[in-house]
Order: sequence, then C-alpha cells, then structure tokens
Amino acid sequence: MPGENLSRDEARERAALLSVDGYDVSLDVRSATGEAEGDGPRTFRSVTTIRFRCNEPGASSFADLIAPSVTAVSLNGRDLDPSEVFDGSRIALEDLAAENELVVDARCAYSRTGEGLHRFVDPEDGEVYLYTQYEPADARRVFAGFEQPDLKAPFRFEVRAPEEWTVWSNGAGERADGVWRFAETKPISTYITCVVAGPYHYVTDSYERVFEDGTRLKIPLGAMCRKGLAPHFDADDVFLVTKQGLDFFHDHFDYPYPFGKYDQAFVPEYNLGAMENPGMVTFREEFIFRGKVTQASYEGRANVILHEMAHMWFGDLVTMEWWDDLWLKESFADFMGAFSLVGATRFTDGWITFANRRKAWAYRADQLPSTHPVTADIRDLQDAKLNFDGITYAKGASVLKQLVAYVGQDAFLEGARRYFKRHAYGNTRLGDLLSVLEETSGRDMGAWARSWLQTAGVNSLTPQVLLGEAGTVDELAVVQEAAESHPELRPHRVAVGLYRRTAEGALERYARAEVDVDGPRTVVAELAGAEAPELVLVNDDDLTYCKTRFDETSLATLREHLGALTDPLARALCWSALWNMTRDALLPARDFAGLVMRFAGRESDIGVLQMLHAWANSALTHYVAPQWREAGGRLLGEGALRELRDAVPGSEQQLAWARFFAAVASDEAELRLLRGLLEGTEKIDGLDVDQELRWTFLEPLAAHGEADEGVLAAELARDDTASGKRHQVRCLAARPSAAVKAQAWAQVVESDALSNALVEATIAGFAQASQRELIAPYAEKYFAAIERVWDERSIQIGMDVVRGLFPSLRDSQDTLEATDAWLSAHEGAAPALRRLVLEARDDLARALRGQACDAAAGR
Repeated sequence: MPGENLSRDEARERAALLSVDGYDVSLDVRSATGEAEGDGPRTFRSVTTIRFRCNEPGASSFADLIAPSVTAVSLNGRDLDPSEVFDGSRIALEDLAAENELVVDARCAYSRTGEGLHRFVDPEDGEVYLYTQYEPADARRVFAGFEQPDLKAPFRFEVRAPEEWTVWSNGAGERADGVWRFAETKPISTYITCVVAGPYHYVTDSYERVFEDGTRLKIPLGAMCRKGLAPHFDADDVFLVTKQGLDFFHDHFDYPYPFGKYDQAFVPEYNLGAMENPGMVTFREEFIFRGKVTQASYEGRANVILHEMAHMWFGDLVTMEWWDDLWLKESFADFMGAFSLVGATRFTDGWITFANRRKAWAYRADQLPSTHPVTADIRDLQDAKLNFDGITYAKGASVLKQLVAYVGQDAFLEGARRYFKRHAYGNTRLGDLLSVLEETSGRDMGAWARSWLQTAGVNSLTPQVLLGEAGTVDELAVVQEAAESHPELRPHRVAVGLYRRTAEGALERYARAEVDVDGPRTVVAELAGAEAPELVLVNDDDLTYCKTRFDETSLATLREHLGALTDPLARALCWSALWNMTRDALLPARDFAGLVMRFAGRESDIGVLQMLHAWANSALTHYVAPQWREAGGRLLGEGALRELRDAVPGSEQQLAWARFFAAVASDEAELRLLRGLLEGTEKIDGLDVDQELRWTFLEPLAAHGEADEGVLAAELARDDTASGKRHQVRCLAARPSAAVKAQAWAQVVESDALSNALVEATIAGFAQASQRELIAPYAEKYFAAIERVWDERSIQIGMDVVRGLFPSLRDSQDTLEATDAWLSAHEGAAPALRRLVLEARDDLARALRGQACDAAAGR
C-alpha cells in the first residue's frame, strides 16, 4: 500500500467513490499526565466511528490513520485483523457496502513536533497542555478518517481528560459523568477539527448583532492561554479586535457567522501563526507579549485574528476541493485581513504594512526556482505542505487587491456574497469563484485569471520620462519587463505619481494618473505637459503587484531626499523598491545600508522602521562584499547607537533601535554597553530593559563569548518559564565554541529528543554571522545528513532542519557547487526536499551576485 503521502489522484478517486455522513470521535487523554508507560511513545486511546456511503458496492478504498498501534477494526459489524488491514498509515477497506460503518480503536501518539495532538509540559509549574494542529493532513495522527478536504462531514467529539482540566473543541461542550461531550459540528473538513485540553486560563465575553430582519445573533467568545502567561494576557484587546472583525464581516459578507461559539486559544510550541479551526481558532502564544513591544506587534496580531476570522467563510464554510486551490482560502484571508484591519480597527495604516512586509515575502517567493502560479499544481501532501508560502498568501492577496481595482469593490464583495450562499458547506475550484465574479462585474475573468492566477513570476515596471524644451513632460511611459524564465507580461492597473520638493524641502506628489499598463510599453497620456518631476513612482498607492524600478533622476532624488517624502505609503513603496534592487544586484548593498542609516531615523511608521532594520541586517549578512563587512558592521552599529540615544525616551522607536543595536553590536564598546544595560551599570533614559529585552541583549553577548553557560543559567533562573527556556537554548547554541556547535548539531540532526520549539531555538542560535569559520565544517555534514533527516523525521522538523541549517553563511562558489553536486546526485530524492534545497541554492546564488555588485561599487 502507498505510504503517508496521499496523492491528488488517490484523493480524487476516493472522493468519486465515497461520501461521508458523520464521525463520532472519542479520545481518552488521561494518559497525558503522570509517568509514561513503557519505552515507546506516550499514547492515548482514540476510538472513531465513521458512517459513509459507497456508490459502487463491492469496491475497495482506505481510511487514513498514523498510529503506533491499532487495537481493533470493524467494518459493517465485521471484525478485521488490524495486522492485515493496517500498514502504519492506512486501513484497507475491502468489499464496501452501499452504506457503511467503520469503527477503529487505536493507540495514537502525543506529538512533540506540533503535528497532531501536541503535548507540552510547562517547566514553570509542571502543568500539561494539549492542543491539536492538523493542516494539511495530521488529523490522521489523532483519529481515523478520510484525510482530504472534499470529504466533509459533521463531527461529534467526546473527550475523557484529567478531572481538573477543561476541554474545548469546535462545538460547545459540557462535562457529564467524567466525559466532555461536544455539539455536532456543521459539515467540515478533517483538517479543521480541533481539540484543546488542559488547565488553561480562560476568559469569556460575547458578541451580539441584530440583523435588518430583526434576527438576533449571539456568539459566545472565549480566549485562553497557559496559566503562566495569564498576567500578560490582554484578552480585552483580543476581544475588541474580534468584535470589530465580526461587525466588519457581517457588514460585507451578508452571511451570519455559522459555527456557534468563537474561542481563540494561544498555545505553546506552535509551528504556525494561527489556524482557522471553526469555533476554536489556535494561535502561537508569542502573540501574548511578555514585555514592551511596538504597535507593529499589536497590528500584526490584529491582522492574524482577522485573517483567521475571514477563514470562517473563505475556507471553513466554503473549502477548496484539493490543495491546488489552497489560494481560494489563503489569498482571500490574507487580503481580507488587511482590508478589515484598515476598515474596522485602529490600525488604519494596514496597507502600508501590507506593501512593505507581506509583499516582500511574495516578491522573494516569486523569484525562486520553485515559484508557481497562484493556482498551483499540488501532486500530493508534501507539495501541499510546502505551498503555504509567499505566493499562496501574499502574492495571491496582492492579486486580489489588483482585482478589486479591476472590477470594483462593490462587484468583488457581491461576488463573495454569492459564492458563500451558492457553495455553503461545499467544496470549490477556481472556476466557481470566477463565475460569480463574472456575474457581478460583467467582465471576462478568464483572461485576467490566465495572466494573474495561472502564470508565475513578477513583472518590473520602470518609468521613461522625456522632457520638452520648456522643461515639462513631453512623454511619460511605463516599461514592463519580465524574467526570461517567466516571460508573461500582464495587465496592470496602476497609479503613476509625480513628486517634487516644495520650497520647504518636503518631497510631495503634485500629479497623479491611473492607467492600464498592458504590453511592453504604455504611454501615460494624462501626464504630458506636467512639470518635470524629481521622482516618478509607477505603482503609487500600491494598486498592483510588481517590482517598481526608477529612472536615473528618481533614483538620484531618493539617494538624497528619501527622508523628505511626506506620504508614508509612498515612502514604504520606495524602500521596498530599493530593497528589491539590492536583492537583484542593481543597487550595492552598502548603498542600501547607508540609506537606512541616513533616513530610517525619520521614519514615522514603526512597522516600516522595523522592516528596514531587518533588511539592513540582511544586507550586511548576505549582500555586502566580504571585505566590507567589518566597515559595514561599524556603520550599522554606530548608526544604531546614535539613533538609540537620540530617540524619544520611552518611545517605540527607541525600543526598535535598541533591538536593532543588539542585532548588529560587535565591537568591544558596543558589547560592554549591552552588558552594562543588563547589569544596571549603564542607562539610556526611557529604555526599560524588561525580561524580553534582556534575552535580546544576551544573544549577541553569548555569540561573542561574553555570556557563558553560567550567565545563561542564572538568567533562566530569573525567567524560569517556557519562553525563558527557549531563549536560553538559543543563546546556548550561539556561543562561539566548536564543542557547543557539535552539541547543537547532534541535538537537532542526530536526535529527536527536542520538541519542535527547542529545535527551532537551537537552529536559530547555531548559525551566527560572526562565526562563519566556526560553522564552515558543517556544510559537508549538512549534505550528508539531509536525506536521512527528511526520511526519518516529521515533515515539519525536516523543513526546519533543511532550511535552517543550509550553509548560507559559507557564501562561496564552493558551497554553490556542493549544492549542485547534491542535487545532481539526488535526482530521485523527495520532490519537496529537492525544492527546499533548490530554494536555498537560489538564495545563495543571489547573495553572491549581490556581493559582486557591492564589490564593484567599492573599487
């Protein structure tokens, strides 16, 4: 029998054969506490009853289950021998009847990788917490089922748990006779079912809405976290954003929230940002802030809350048929997250963050060799796991933003309303959405979809300005280009903005025109005769998805006057364009770093400022010429300290510069200042060095040999929490010692003893830019180990190891050749593994091109 990696063809065949009427799932998790029995994995009992129909009586199929053992299997009252029908991942079902009942009694394993039923022991108080995470296909680690999105069914869960625990699931629950029983769900896919259990701190509220017809909708709200995080849990703000989102989506979707209650759980050791389980949304607990953070962090959390809420309609109510159309939920949720953030909450500059942060993710992904159309070709579950990427999310959302400009907001939202009503509790493909948008807009969506959804790659738009004798614009054109590998030129609805400096020195827009760019060159007739611009911004207001380029005059203006741009969105778009130019080896990385140090101190948008810090650090680590790294480090370190001291005391800008200073600190004086701030012998007015900032300062000290194991142990004693443990593990792995690196490597690559969160922390500490020579020997070990790791470990841990330990800091032609040699010798390796290595190779090749560009500038 085939293994765990369900293929699209198998799923289609099974969907054509079966339909599911309902699940009853009974879990006994009392084994989560106390001592584990035996030497194998800690397990729990899972009993599943599935009622389903087969339209070809006598046919064969299979159910999915990944479990250490199966106690009993019965099909239509007939006992089956588990040793004959269960192979470790599938249960063979022979001679099916028209109507069937399958009962599977299994011992399933608790997870330590965040896949399936994850078990976490809080080091602070010893309490045990459980939660499930399934997407795309890990429900089969908890109960037997048909693990594909288009075999929806109602679910009834019951859970036996320790007496002092509370248990939650998708439906409302009650405890009776020691058993938690939950209301039957609407028809949903297996991957969005959920169970959360443990001594969680739980806060309640409610949402109420009266519709125009007098109907009253009341939604019980809940929010929860570990008890140890309760003092930091600002549930009121979570509920505020939740209610604002529910108002917004009810206003625009005309379809009442269909899943009863709305619980939100912030859980430990979570691999994702969040998961849209209907009625029981799960989030990574890092969204509960233990120390001072900037407004960008609160905005980011609000965006995720709204993104997951949008999924209640796009994804849960109406679900893609197979993972090919994952974008049908993720692109919409990503777009709706920003759309509702701006329209319903205090974060009215959400589109700036979208332009600056989300699109950067998309632009990178769309230039990798693994780029794919928004509607992807997903052959199997491993493909699906890797396609939760910048294209499916951020490019897709950018394309939808372009679509709104193309068809109009009213037509777009009316299309969504019809889509929900027409396909409620069903599954859809691309054509189902396009048909309703054609109805509401009157436009041919086929050509638009072919250009934007069914082809890969990102276009570049560059202005061409011809001036007349009078010094005015004679002709302004937009030139569109595409990469040779993806030569598609697309229709773009863009705004072209012209900017000049005022008498006071502010760089402001004085003319704007919207135009449909189509083909290689488009003249913007409306701007003929305008005064000569100092800056032309060809995607002003960020209407389309493209890489913005500049003519020589515009680039020269930005080099001298970027900080004078008064419009924050225009400024963010220019920064994004300059970073893309740096990554494309069109702008020397030292020039980009210099621009950040000259102008970032004037940046008013805190999210943009923090992004600039990340980009500047990346430029120093990957894109500057090796011989300029030391000088570049001094430039960033001195500049960061200057801005830190100049920032308004207690401001979020001060906090951002403090974190950036820690990230780039390297010389003795800088490290001495960090140590003094930790010990209280140094002080910067207004800077509160709270526990989170203490760990931020400790990592560079550890990496430069200034904080040893004893110092880090003392800090853990001060912060003996789950968060503190993750920070300590990262700092321990960061120390500049061959023995430390060997131990960290062994813990991650040679052992599976660490949980997913500690694997992540160890990898983060292992690779330090200041330790290139120390970790150079691990390049060869990496290529020798990754296929074995991929085969033996879960896909999540495999992804973490393959991505996180790639020798990107050994940035040389030798490493590029070693990567090519591995790819040539492993043509038969898992496609998902090869994709990850190809992506890492492309990042390395891009870094080397950037370094060559930077070196040429330094001659």
